[in-house]
Amino acid sequence: MTSAITQVPVGATRRRIIKAGVAVAGLPYLSNARGQQRFPFRMAHTEAIGSPLTESIEKWCGMLKSASGGRIDAQHFPASQLGSYTQLIEQSRLGTVQSTTGGPDTEESMAPEVAVTGGAPGFIYKDETHVDKVLQGPIGTEISDIVRKKTGIEFVAYGEVGFRHLLSKRQVTNLDQLKGTKIRVPEIKVWVDFWRRLGANPTPLPYAEQYSALASGVIDALEADFFSIRGFKWYEQAKFLNLSYHWFLPKAIRVNAKWLDGLPADLQAVVRNTAKEAFAEQRRNNRAKADEALGELQKFGVNVHRASAEETGRWFAATRPLFDEFSTRSADTKAMVGRILALR
Repeated sequence: MTSAITQVPVGATRRRIIKAGVAVAGLPYLSNARGQQRFPFRMAHTEAIGSPLTESIEKWCGMLKSASGGRIDAQHFPASQLGSYTQLIEQSRLGTVQSTTGGPDTEESMAPEVAVTGGAPGFIYKDETHVDKVLQGPIGTEISDIVRKKTGIEFVAYGEVGFRHLLSKRQVTNLDQLKGTKIRVPEIKVWVDFWRRLGANPTPLPYAEQYSALASGVIDALEADFFSIRGFKWYEQAKFLNLSYHWFLPKAIRVNAKWLDGLPADLQAVVRNTAKEAFAEQRRNNRAKADEALGELQKFGVNVHRASAEETGRWFAATRPLFDEFSTRSADTKAMVGRILALR
């Protein structure tokens, strides 16, 4: 299969690409070869090149082209080529790009009950089996419906990057050592609240700035999955990894609903069906390759610490009040927290 990844042309800026995208985003055009309508589809995201999620997105773009007979012109822009995480979330809502990836916690301001399923507020997921009970069952379908109604985005499938861990420039194995640590977080309130509860100094930064921020000392640490640490080479600047399993991050495959609704019915089915197939495989691969990625990090000189059950209990106890705080945001949020915890 020909690679679906599109590299940004030399000399082109993000602004020029985005401006051009605004003019044509979502508009069908005629193929000179067949006279059929073709629909441009830009899938842009911040995931690392070489990660299981990025590889599956590339495969999905190829499936879209093949299953649609070329009527969906799918292009793939990984690793922040078309913007930062927050920029791409907004572009997907506007339709400048038709698709991106993001944790459901991104919807916190508009749909806090949905944010809970993105791992908020930390330690809500027990293990991968628990994740599947939530996202691959009725709750997963329900949250896509909620997001579609409130934000104009449909979650056509769920990929994942897995459990997140603490990577730091100095060893951090307990809450006492974590105190005051400048840790990068996304520009999302629930992440800031989580790390403040643990005594750290959360520092919101764009995803793509983490390497330079570690190198310059703007941050002392970040938290991420094994694949991202490897793919973005953050291990070059921080050599201590605490396996805290504090947050499981699913990645919703987000498609602009207006664009999707504008497709013929058969192509709408192609988008949804190929997404479910591609990312079911991605979840299997992600879990199978996690230990391999960790082993590679150790070969690169990363010092790995496995948190004890006692220490993990301290972290959970420190953040447990966030469940109650989250539940006060709405009756729907409280109900969602209860439903997720009941499936543990």
